[in-house]
Amino acid sequence: MQFRIMFIMIVLLCSAIAMAGCTGIQTSPAAPAPASGTPAGSMTPDSGSPMGTLTTEPTDVPPSYNMVQVDVLEKDYLGVITVIFQGGMGMNSIKKVDIKLTRVDGTIQTATVGTKKGDEVELQGTRGTGSERGQADRVEVWVTTNEVQTYKIVDVLREYRSRG
Repeated sequence: MQFRIMFIMIVLLCSAIAMAGCTGIQTSPAAPAPASGTPAGSMTPDSGSPMGTLTTEPTDVPPSYNMVQVDVLEKDYLGVITVIFQGGMGMNSIKKVDIKLTRVDGTIQTATVGTKKGDEVELQGTRGTGSERGQADRVEVWVTTNEVQTYKIVDVLREYRSRG
């Protein structure tokens, strides 16, 4: 009886994954990983995206044994975006966590955050003016496993948060 229930649950889970379009492992070849020769913290123009038209893309779903959580906090009133590694079931299989901030003006800042729970990095995003909202900056996060698989797990826009 337990085998029958387990078999049905596995079939339902596989069906749900197939219908969601998550049947393959993607390594985001279209977007160069931040560690591909750009030193951490460097600022370079992004010729691939026109100024002010930053859009997010779908992220990868790593296998459960590589699953970790990285939080990208809201931009504070100084324009600082904090990224925190929260760990997870696959935290022992993660070798590196790379972050790429694409600012509204087209400049890119890259950084690497540690792989211990609570490790964080602060990135300088763009600011608005006093009580007005500024334009959104894009933050992308890639994790690289010990098997040298790279997954893009976060791709979000962060707006300037006003004081009021």
